[in-house]
Amino acid sequence: MYRDVTIEELDKFMQKSRAAFHSYRKLSLKQRADFMREIAHQLQVSEAELIVIAARETNLTEARLRGELKRTIFQLTSYAAACEKGDWLDIRIDTGIADKTPPKPDLRKMLIPLGPVAVFGAANFPFAYSTAGGDTACALAAGCPVIVKAHPAHAGTGEKVAEAIHKAIKINHLPDGVFTHIHGVSFSVGKALVEHPLVKAVGFTGSLAGGKQLFDWANQRKEPIPVFAEMSSTNPVFLLPEKLKNEPEAIANMYADSITLGVGQFCTNPGLIIGIESPELDDFEKILASKIEKSVPETMLHQGISKNYFEKRADTLAQPEVRIIAVSEISAKENLAVASIAETKAENFIKNPILHKEVFGPFSLIIKCTDISQMAEVALHIGGQLTATIMATDDDIMSYPELIEDIKNLCGRFILNGVPTGVEVCLSMQHGGPFPATTDSRFTAVGADGIRRFSRPIAFQNWSNDLLPDELKNENPLGIWRTVNNELTKESV
Repeated sequence: MYRDVTIEELDKFMQKSRAAFHSYRKLSLKQRADFMREIAHQLQVSEAELIVIAARETNLTEARLRGELKRTIFQLTSYAAACEKGDWLDIRIDTGIADKTPPKPDLRKMLIPLGPVAVFGAANFPFAYSTAGGDTACALAAGCPVIVKAHPAHAGTGEKVAEAIHKAIKINHLPDGVFTHIHGVSFSVGKALVEHPLVKAVGFTGSLAGGKQLFDWANQRKEPIPVFAEMSSTNPVFLLPEKLKNEPEAIANMYADSITLGVGQFCTNPGLIIGIESPELDDFEKILASKIEKSVPETMLHQGISKNYFEKRADTLAQPEVRIIAVSEISAKENLAVASIAETKAENFIKNPILHKEVFGPFSLIIKCTDISQMAEVALHIGGQLTATIMATDDDIMSYPELIEDIKNLCGRFILNGVPTGVEVCLSMQHGGPFPATTDSRFTAVGADGIRRFSRPIAFQNWSNDLLPDELKNENPLGIWRTVNNELTKESV
């Protein structure tokens, strides 16, 4: 058991973080990238011990943990490459024209780091979204020190990962305050962290209640700060008529696997399935129900997630006109999930906000519509989502353009004929969406574009070339892409 950090200790850590910011932000892009690559190397060196600790704390399988650690290492190395490449700096240069009336000033704009960033470890990803996860990697790439509050469910894993980061700090001769790892079961620790005046941004992955509370605290400060919170998503799936008529069995099999993948403990789990009443939808339900009933119950990450799942599941099933149609084998074993499928009519869903809420786990609610118009009405009553999926033929898409547009406006990632589970780490990934999926739909929590979250633009006006940052100098010593007088180039000015 790890002791909660005290307010006095937190303040000392924050003072060290601020001091480290003054030197860390001045490092070259290559120096930051090398530091991140060393963190990745140290995680590889510690892999065996990390897997043992994480398996003991989370109930996740060795295969899943190895895959997640590999992803975490890839995030660090790929974001390091993106950091060094410099495209994320969004450099703009408009050279001055002295003989213009009035004279046009020389203006050069780039992104610079915000300052110390607070990151909250995620319950369901002990590696990829926690101590050395995506938020930490993005903040370090941007030039920001990081203060991570470990998730209590895998605090020991976080400690071991923190050791690897501190080794990388020593190898790269960086100040200790570049990275800080703290513990706090009490909500007061998280509140104190977000409210500390030296924290300049927050990264969070978790529940709607948790993310919204951090957002509120941050905006009630004397100096409000951005909170990049990934929170709640039901990831609706819309079954269009022709596609469902052609492939009910294939779609049902695909979604049975997606709903139960990882015991449903992904933020992209398909929690709502919307279809039009028809024999084909009946066939789809029967096949899906059969697959769910035969699925093997698995243990959830920890007691807190399990308790939340069963409570939210019970709330949904207790609502009027909600009927359960499939349940996996029930066991008395602790934290064992019960995969479930329920159904309700569209008009019942529309009028009952409780049915709009995420049930985090292997659960999905089928919404039965009378026609396309009612399906569109359902779409308009679903809040912002990380993903939205349509299962459709080309003719379906061409036949219902307004519905497609309504669904597109729900989400950050719009999927055709696939499943939402599985998030590729790449530049074109958008892992974020309108509220309540995230607090700021303009940004992504996955992919190197996430670096931009922890930076801000600054314009230099009429500075001499010698005094400008290397990124903005005429000769372009870093050899990076810049927009010069409205043309993208690597050439010198």
